[in-house]
Amino acid sequence: QAYNCLIHFYKRDFVMSGTYYFVIVGHNDNPLFEVEFSSSGREVRKDDHRHLNQFIAHAALDLVDEHMLRTPNMYLKIVDKFNEWFVSAFVTASRQRFIMLHDLKNEDGIKSFFSEMYETYIKQVMNPFYSINTPIKSVHFEKKAQFYGRKFLTG
Repeated sequence: QAYNCLIHFYKRDFVMSGTYYFVIVGHNDNPLFEVEFSSSGREVRKDDHRHLNQFIAHAALDLVDEHMLRTPNMYLKIVDKFNEWFVSAFVTASRQRFIMLHDLKNEDGIKSFFSEMYETYIKQVMNPFYSINTPIKSVHFEKKAQFYGRKFLTG
């Protein structure tokens, strides 16, 4: 019984933590923007799992490209699963890929997040000082991502 209790706490604290990793991937499979969210109340340390998240997102790009060809929808839903991580994707009109790694199914929240981030991304691309397919270093863009992450994913 003590073992089952320990497993329950492990699942609650780690597997069901509501952790999200969002990345915008450019035409050359280069990351343009990355951000992490967690609903467990603790601050997400950027280096904790960054390399694993990048690896999982990069590995899913081929599946995203396959799904992109089969459907006219921009929101591709869950395209892959790696251990406890689900991979959801969204493709912009210019074929930039939004990838979301998450450990909880939250389809409505992720779809809303992608929609709002797409609108924010369009505004960023329209900025004459931004060059397409280069890393996004805008503080305003980062703040919008954090706001929408809290609103739709971890709120």
